Amino acid sequence: MPDALDATPYDALLLLSFGGPEGPDDVVPFLENVTRGRGIPKERLKEVGQHYFLFGGVSPINDQNRALLDALRKDFADHGLDLPIYWGNRNWAPYLTDTLREMIRDGRRRILVLATSAYASYSGCRQYRENLADSLAALDAEGLPLPKIDKLRHYFNHPGFLEPMIEGVLRSLADLPDNVRDGAHIAFTTHSIPNSAADSSGPVEDHGDGGAYVKQHLDVAQLIADAVRERTGVDHPWQLVYQSRSGAPHIPWLEPDICDHLEERHAAGVPAVVMAPIGFVSDHMEVLYDLDTEADAKAEELGLPVRRSATVGADPRFAAAVRDLVLERAAVERGQEVTPCALGALGASHNLCPVGCCPARTPRPAAAGADSPYA
Repeated sequence: MPDALDATPYDALLLLSFGGPEGPDDVVPFLENVTRGRGIPKERLKEVGQHYFLFGGVSPINDQNRALLDALRKDFADHGLDLPIYWGNRNWAPYLTDTLREMIRDGRRRILVLATSAYASYSGCRQYRENLADSLAALDAEGLPLPKIDKLRHYFNHPGFLEPMIEGVLRSLADLPDNVRDGAHIAFTTHSIPNSAADSSGPVEDHGDGGAYVKQHLDVAQLIADAVRERTGVDHPWQLVYQSRSGAPHIPWLEPDICDHLEERHAAGVPAVVMAPIGFVSDHMEVLYDLDTEADAKAEELGLPVRRSATVGADPRFAAAVRDLVLERAAVERGQEVTPCALGALGASHNLCPVGCCPARTPRPAAAGADSPYA
């Protein structure tokens, strides 16, 4: 095998995702897993679950992960990268602990993790690392030999993640009527999180107003807007907006909400809007409901033409980006000089989450970071 396709010291890749129900009977148990420890009554979970029941009780995220697994395995095989890929979820089958147990029994001892979240935040990074630590603790209690686990860096500004989103925005603009296309506004959307979580996202030096979470999204939005201008000759106005807020109304979360933003843009005379969900790897439930259902309904009420661009999903360019990230990290671990592939003003993210990065309100052990209890 050529040196460029050498994944050593790693012997497996783990796709780590959120998980979702695969039928009506799964919805409430799934939501109980997601909200465990918060004391939310089952009746309230049934209300929340209506978003899933509208789609037959099935979240698309599991099938999207299966498609991504297929794309990754095909890309690795096509390029001679001999690295087995496993899949585990935080909140539904296949559960993370079960997958790690399988990997250990298969003899995997040095594991790389790809999380289906491209940006720095507690819920998008550290919580996954806490879940890894929980699973390792459970497997240690079973007497199993624990593998060393590393997590791939944030990939928000890797060209293989950006290019499919750029093309998605271009397709959405092209799909608008001729008389509104050039004046269309681009609303780059991502998951709203509490202001306090945003402000403390990323390494300590990035903490402050919006933290790394907002900075990274703004960088991606600027890169996409610049690419659209270069390819169309039109400088479309844009703004970063938020969706999928949850939690107590008295706690400040990132704003504006996409539906409020559509109202404001319509009032300002904008002729059309492209909604670009840059904060999401795939078209999972929050995209289908909060954009394709709620935001579309708001736009129809306003008489505002809107289009929603595609997420990256299982695009072959993203699969190639993952291969690139795996080989990059493997080379770093072997002590080789590496030039990371990253666009924009922020450069490549850290390989090892430092102490104080995306802290939880209540400190908990987290694997695959500088503060990991598992060396």
